[in-house]
Amino acid sequence: MGTAPHGGPLLRDIAPLRPLDSPAAAPGYPHRAMPARLRLTLFIAAALALTAIAGVVLFAVGDRTARGAGFSGSLRPPGIPPAEFGLRDDHGELVRLRDLRGRPVVVTFLYTTCRDTCPLTTQQIRAALDDLGHEVPVIAVSVDPANDTPRRARAFALKQQMSGRMRWVLGTSAQLQRIWRAYGVAPQTSDAEHSASTVVLDGRGRQRVGFATSVLTPEGLAHDIAVLERERDRNR
Repeated sequence: MGTAPHGGPLLRDIAPLRPLDSPAAAPGYPHRAMPARLRLTLFIAAALALTAIAGVVLFAVGDRTARGAGFSGSLRPPGIPPAEFGLRDDHGELVRLRDLRGRPVVVTFLYTTCRDTCPLTTQQIRAALDDLGHEVPVIAVSVDPANDTPRRARAFALKQQMSGRMRWVLGTSAQLQRIWRAYGVAPQTSDAEHSASTVVLDGRGRQRVGFATSVLTPEGLAHDIAVLERERDRNR
């Protein structure tokens, strides 16, 4: 064996490394090569794992793309007929859905003495209108008719900075019951909280998308209103 200038062995004298399955890889120890069937099994398992990871990534990207091209809210069941009504708002004026046809309409369900979900819902809607850059009709259907007076409704709208941007629909429990049923909403009671729901109607008065308050965002609502406006413009 030669000697390098620093006293170590020359590189040419160092034995080349052998693969781990070589019998000379571990002198003094018995060696057993990995069975071919086991190697095949491990290879297949690794390939399947990589395929699963790739599938998750592709699914996530595909889901995000589909949602961006469609709606942010949950699709309402198709075929629900428009729920027409004619009731008074907080200023005593008649509210009829057929008078609002031709453009998307936001229908939400609130009560005037609410301190949490209703103000939150209203602020999300207000921010969505700001993001959209123009007004669309917003209807707030009372879910507590015994306490939702016109005066309280106006005070609520003023406090939430929605005066002139949102109209309340008020009435008796018997008058409002048909609207609640049409939208699958439970009213406010002393024993249970009402259904915190916001629905967007298309220009023909059909329920198209819905949001629970827990997932309602200004960006999502503005996006879905814009989608319905583009759909309306294409069909003209």
